[in-house]
Amino acid sequence: MIFYYAIAALVIGLDQLTKWLIVKNMELGEHIAILDPYIALLSHRNRGAAWGMLEGKMWLFFIVTIVVVVAIIYFFHTEGKKDQLLGVSLMLLLGGAIGNFIDRLLRGEVVDFISVLIPVIHYDFPIFNVADAALTIAVILILLHVVFDEKKKKKKVS
Repeated sequence: MIFYYAIAALVIGLDQLTKWLIVKNMELGEHIAILDPYIALLSHRNRGAAWGMLEGKMWLFFIVTIVVVVAIIYFFHTEGKKDQLLGVSLMLLLGGAIGNFIDRLLRGEVVDFISVLIPVIHYDFPIFNVADAALTIAVILILLHVVFDEKKKKKKVS
């Protein structure tokens, strides 16, 4: 069980370290090309949720995050420990949620800094951070878990 919580702690630590480095070493709005024009560091702040939605509604984020964190921990202890993929997914979700929650508590905004341009469709993806990436990966892994779990159930029935 400590292995799983270590994943969440690693996400939180890496998220907070990278955000601290961005805040200390880059001016707001500063852009550093990494793989020009596709990947860059871009010092940005978000006072809302994904894509800036619900800007200025910090009280809502506090309540939702606390409920979500409690639900993730509960679900991990009731279901997540039974399946490694689900357990890892839930801990990535927990780490991502707490990482952005720390920003909201301490800064009143979330530090975002990864800018990606998707060349095939020329889409400038919303700027994100390590916590956001962990949340996205977690959702993908949970979806994979659901697909694999359904296949297992179908095999048992046949």
